[in-house]
Amino acid sequence: MRLPFLHRVAALFTPTSVADGTAPKTTRLMLHGVPVTIVNSRPDIDTDVVIARLDEALALIAAHQPWRLRHVQRDVRGIRVERFACRGAFLPDERVIITELTFLARRDISAAPVASSILHEGVHARVHAMGVARSALLLPREERLCRRAELAFGQALPPALGVPVVERALASLTLADGEVAPRVDWAEAGRRQRAVDAAAGGGG
Repeated sequence: MRLPFLHRVAALFTPTSVADGTAPKTTRLMLHGVPVTIVNSRPDIDTDVVIARLDEALALIAAHQPWRLRHVQRDVRGIRVERFACRGAFLPDERVIITELTFLARRDISAAPVASSILHEGVHARVHAMGVARSALLLPREERLCRRAELAFGQALPPALGVPVVERALASLTLADGEVAPRVDWAEAGRRQRAVDAAAGGGG
């Protein structure tokens, strides 16, 4: 997902404190040549687990489509892991890819969907780096470009890893413009996220 105002929207979803009033745990490191910042506002999520999954996801991209990883290394200033209303986003003003914290913490899926999401946002970053002018009318076209990249990535993976990626990409490519690049009620998304975090003991 990429919208011109997403850098402002991101601020709505990053808690300034966790449930006990302390600041979220922030960790900075380098993974596969990409600067990574993890803002962990959820005490029930182990940062080391998040790091391991992100490392695994980037390793999949490096192994199966290494040029995509090189594009990310060139086109973005880094990856930021934090609470957000969707799996991932590209913030053009910051040149940062957001990868959602709880998405990385999931263990009911493999690293392949995480890698696919990062690759998707990397395509947005590549388009931005090329200086392509955009409008709301062009967003569906750009989203489909990202979905086709996801499809190609899924097809390059071993079947056990690639099938869920391929199925999701194919389903997305059949959507109408208003569905493939939908309008989001960010206020409502933020309310739901805060409710989930409160139930888990995290900040809001």
